[in-house]
Order: sequence, then structure tokens, then C-alpha cells
Amino acid sequence: MTSTAAPAPLQPAPSGAGDVPTWLPLAAVGTTLLLWASAFVAIRHLGQDFSAGPLSLGRLLVGAAVLGVVALSRGVPHPTKREWVSLVSIGVLWFGIYNVALNEGEQRVDAGTAAMLIQLSPVLIALLAAVFLDERFTAYLGLGLALAFGGVALISVSTSESAGHDVVGVFLCLLSAVVYSISLILQKPLVARLQAVHVTWLACTVGAVVCLPFAPGLLRELGEAPASSTWWLVYLGVFPTAIAFTTYAFALKHMSASNLGVTTYLVPPITIAMGWLALGETPPTMAYAGGALALVGVAVARRKPRVRADAAAPA
Repeated sequence: MTSTAAPAPLQPAPSGAGDVPTWLPLAAVGTTLLLWASAFVAIRHLGQDFSAGPLSLGRLLVGAAVLGVVALSRGVPHPTKREWVSLVSIGVLWFGIYNVALNEGEQRVDAGTAAMLIQLSPVLIALLAAVFLDERFTAYLGLGLALAFGGVALISVSTSESAGHDVVGVFLCLLSAVVYSISLILQKPLVARLQAVHVTWLACTVGAVVCLPFAPGLLRELGEAPASSTWWLVYLGVFPTAIAFTTYAFALKHMSASNLGVTTYLVPPITIAMGWLALGETPPTMAYAGGALALVGVAVARRKPRVRADAAAPA
């Protein structure tokens, strides 16, 4: 990949950029990336003791409890009716459907492959912005979409030909990427007015309520799981959920959504390294090529068309 096709450099958004030190949003992003990468590995590990639904509910209950203590210590949020619609939508999509789909998907594909599939989100976000926010649909975006989904096809073929992998797992990870992309667009206006921890707490609580039908299964599996797995579930609720989602929402308030989306490119290599160290697993060889092609597609989609000097000159 040449430097001309690289995504825009990470910059704090102009609005509100002077409210906090420049390094703070970047530190928040770094925290999020490390914790989210660890979540892919932890979910894969816990698949032996917890099924997708109960694991989602346990993680969200812990996360909502921790977030509630912090959020209420900073006051009671008062979202408008329109903001409540967005909060409930994010809770159902990002905290409910995303977690269940990803947990089930990671029982079918390895952690590194799942992380690579989720990285289609920046392209999907750009597409949604073009459709719903009247942003320009460029030739670069169309080419990027084609390349990215070509990469997904390679990942799908490689996983379907590997032992312990299947196309259903790929589809579930892609579903997680879709609902994440929708949720990010819904969240951006919320963090402009509400505190990041309030947005995360309310959405996480909604997600926990959505997953309550899995309560009997969670109680049964908690009774059968070893203590170490129970502590790993608590880890998922406190760190990749309560802390990481809050730091991400904080960064979203002080950075543009597109620049923030670029940072998640670092999650797959971190996840692959963690998965190799902790689980002794790596994605199939062809999946690396598919992941690279998908990331190239994302980079192309993020490229802005050049403005000709004569066209930019005043008439």
C-alpha cells in the first residue's frame, strides 16, 4: 500500500478539541484497542464453558453494574425522547445483537479471523454516511467496497476449507460489523450532548435487558464453569465492556468518526498476536491475504478524490 492510499492521519476533531489535552483522546483510543483485542481472545477461550447468549448476558450485567456506579456518581442523565430512541437502538444492536452474534461466531472461527472481519466496519460506516448523511459516494468508495468484500470472500473460502471453521461463523462476524457500524453513526450525536459514561451505561443496560431470556442458561453454565472462566467473564464485563466502550465514546466526542474508525485497523494484528500467545491458534494462511485485501479496500474507500486546481479556483 502506498502512502497516497493511506487513511487520513489521526487528528482530533475541530469541535471540542481545545477542551481536553490532545493526547487524551489518543490515550483513550489506545486503551480501547488493547481491551477490545483481548476481548476477541477471551470470548474464544470462554466458548468452552459458556454459550453465546449466556456469555453476552453475563458480560453485560457486569458491565452495566460497574458503569452504573460511575455514571450515577456524575449525575443522572436526562436524554430527550429522540435520544432515547438512539440509545435503545444502540443497546439492542451494539450491546445485544453484536455480542450474541460475535460470541457465536467465535465458536466457529478463530479470534484473529473474527477481528479481521469486524474491520469491514469503516467501509460500512462510509457507505451509511453516504446514504443517510448525504455524504458523497465517490468512485474510491465503490472500489473500496469491492476490494473489501473480495477480502471477505477469501476469508470465507479459507475458513470453510479449514477444520473447525465454517461460513456461518463468517456471516455472524459480518453481522456484528454491520450493527456496530449503524450504532457508531447513531452514537456520534449523543456524545455531543451527553457524557460518554452515561451513553455507554444506558446502552449497556438496554443490551442486558434484551439478553435477559438467556438468564436460565447463564445460571446453569455459571454453576458448571470453573472459577477461572467466571473471572474471565467478569474481566469481559469490566474491561472490554465498561472501560473500553466508555473510552471509545469519549474519543468519539473529541475526534471525527472517520478518523476514529481508522484506528481499529490495529485490532486484528494485536488480536492475532494475543491469540497465538494465549490460545496457540492463528488464522488460516489464505485468511491473511483476505484480511490484507479487506484492509486495502478500507484504505481505498477512505481516500478522498483530488480537487483540480482549476476547478477549485474562484470563477
